[in-house]
Amino acid sequence: MSASDTAPTGADAAAPVQGAPVQDRPAASGAGVRLDRRASDEGGGGGDDYTLQAPDPRVAPEPHAAVCVACRAGRVDDDGYCENCGHAQPRERDHMEQERGPVAAVSDRGLRHHRNEDAFAVGTTTLPDGSPVSVAVVCDGVSSATRPDEASLAASRAANASLLDALPRGTHPQQAMHEAILAASEAVNALADEQGVEAREHAPQQNAPACTIVAAVVTAGLLVVGWVGDSRTYWIPVDRSAPAARLTEDDSWAAQMVAAGLMGEAEAYADHRAHAITGWLGADAYELEPHTAAFKPDRPGVVVVCTDGLWNYAESADEMAEAVPADAAERPLHAARVLVGHALDGGGHDNVTVALVPFPAVPQGAGSA
Repeated sequence: MSASDTAPTGADAAAPVQGAPVQDRPAASGAGVRLDRRASDEGGGGGDDYTLQAPDPRVAPEPHAAVCVACRAGRVDDDGYCENCGHAQPRERDHMEQERGPVAAVSDRGLRHHRNEDAFAVGTTTLPDGSPVSVAVVCDGVSSATRPDEASLAASRAANASLLDALPRGTHPQQAMHEAILAASEAVNALADEQGVEAREHAPQQNAPACTIVAAVVTAGLLVVGWVGDSRTYWIPVDRSAPAARLTEDDSWAAQMVAAGLMGEAEAYADHRAHAITGWLGADAYELEPHTAAFKPDRPGVVVVCTDGLWNYAESADEMAEAVPADAAERPLHAARVLVGHALDGGGHDNVTVALVPFPAVPQGAGSA
């Protein structure tokens, strides 16, 4: 399974796997609103209709109290449920969007998970010579570990802050990327330290917080990517007659099997262990080996930085290129929304996060929804 669904299993980085088949998935279930009870459960009404109790007019609403998004009348309690109709309210991380100049990102909980365990951070700055540079970081929490949502958030923030601090000081982008992944790892490890020895002794079966990471740095002439885990980066040229490419190599069981020559791609990716990750950030990870790579594209394009919640529905570079709107470089936020919608339309079995970074980097303020 994916980083969001499967415990880490191994140690070594994997070789690239191109064009692996997308796993068949069942159709998405109904996305109805679940309330506490049906009218028929109380002896009244019938069928599948739900009734909403009218709010008591004698109870004055509290100033600035949150109002339910479902019935638009009830007060939301501290646990995030409406006191009138019982509807669970959307949480801040269920759907997030952000645009920083020419860089944009969107993250969504998806249709099957009860929370969003992905996180992202995007930003822009300048190099010492005044030229622009764009940064995008995407992290995917490992669901089998404790506090995966906190791990992804801590890692994305730490890596982003590290990059935005190092690049203006003249650190080479590839070195800055390596240092940013180490900073992200330290941030995730710190979460395990917060648990304390006593807590770990009472629950030794629990894995330490963990997540994957993938990031991109784009300058006027250089593209640098870095990663640990199975979140990916794709290169999509503006001129679609030129080939698209996947720029990262999964740290996964299937990729290891293919790289070792033990299985073909089709056989490896058909195995139930295919998406078990072999590299991650976390206190119980094996020796951390950040992967970095630098490229010098010869034409304009857009860099797609995403979790497996997206690439499971557009796995090959050609499939991803087909899903990315033609005007993605000019409208990155719109394109990111389209890509998240593509994953949701495909079933939305996982959290979905994608960041888009146009190449070459353009001054802050460019880009629009």
